[in-house]
Amino acid sequence: MDLSNKNVLHIKKNGIEYLQFKKLLEYKDIINHAYSLGVDKNYRTSSESDYIKALQDYKNLCEAIGSSEKNLIKTNQEHTDRVKRVTQKFNLNGPDFNLEQYSKTDGLITNKKNLMLATTNADCILLLFFDPVKKVIGNTHSGWKGTLQRISVKTVIKMQEEFDCKPENIICCIAPSIRKCHFEVEQEVKDQFLNEFQDIKQDENLWITETIPNKKWNIDTVKINQILLKKQGLKEENIIDSGICSVCNSNLIHSYRVEKAGYGLNTAIIELK
Repeated sequence: MDLSNKNVLHIKKNGIEYLQFKKLLEYKDIINHAYSLGVDKNYRTSSESDYIKALQDYKNLCEAIGSSEKNLIKTNQEHTDRVKRVTQKFNLNGPDFNLEQYSKTDGLITNKKNLMLATTNADCILLLFFDPVKKVIGNTHSGWKGTLQRISVKTVIKMQEEFDCKPENIICCIAPSIRKCHFEVEQEVKDQFLNEFQDIKQDENLWITETIPNKKWNIDTVKINQILLKKQGLKEENIIDSGICSVCNSNLIHSYRVEKAGYGLNTAIIELK
């Protein structure tokens, strides 16, 4: 099965499968990036054996794109709106995983070379940011709670504050995630979205629809993030969606809603060379 489309390439190399965004590949002399596919379900780090397996998966993925797992820095992802600037590695001989410095953090930005920013998902949205003018990258995890907190916008604001980035120069690539076709919620969650996003016209953008009268609603969190980023000043042509649903393609992409207990994780990585 090939997930390639107008925005992404499905790469198979040395037994590793991953996606790359065509737009970011235009800058392959400046950045490395990838979104993993087909990884083992023991991708989480809840046990020593899982952690060893995860390290090997990361090593294989990084080597496939010409980098090293020693450059990896990963947030601890707790569905917050916190975005942190990365200035250094702490573990010189291995990846920066499970560090207190990145607790309660769901987004990372940097202008330093050889720092591989990583996030993981199993339905949530992952967003890769790149400003080719200021040479700044970002990697943000935005589940439905993060979307409600507008973490994608807060990532752009952080890039503006820390590096004087201009929104019109920033590229944002949206990795595979659960889509409106499968993100079905009950009234409590629906009401949270309607209350938070009163500034987004529902009738024009169709980001929410009722599926079961007064019981279930489908919400398009990708569309919401696209609208928010455009309102923040990103150019529409620089907001690039993979267009891939993790649930519809759960044979290749890990999905919490499909796998339930024992679910695996996919990773998105980006690095300045």
